Amino acid sequence: MLDIKEIRDLSTEDLNLEVENLKEELFNLRFQHAVGQLDNTARLRSVKKTIAKILTVINERSQA
Repeated sequence: MLDIKEIRDLSTEDLNLEVENLKEELFNLRFQHAVGQLDNTARLRSVKKTIAKILTVINERSQA
């Protein structure tokens, strides 16, 4: 997953694209979890936290 330093180094366009990709991955992980095929359930939490970090950086930039 992305570190906060790596997140801050990316452009806003790249961050928006990364959020879209992570949301799609989260959807697939939730589907796998519901069906019972997900082995690493900690990945759900990790993806959600990374999305939150990216959105926080985007909001910080828009307020600055």
